[in-house]
Amino acid sequence: MKINGKEIKLETQTILSGILKDQGFNLLKIAVMKNGDIVPKSEYDKTLINDNDSLEVVSFVGGG
Repeated sequence: MKINGKEIKLETQTILSGILKDQGFNLLKIAVMKNGDIVPKSEYDKTLINDNDSLEVVSFVGGG
């Protein structure tokens, strides 16, 4: 699978929230697209990721 273009090897199907936590993302400050479709935050714990999936993760940064 890919996260932001980086190859990640999955041995088995994995829950999206677990992958994101393992990669160090703060689940409260990101938006995720799986294969081009936005995944609602309420679905992070229910969405299964396979080795052929592609994720794009965008982090929100505050500033002023």
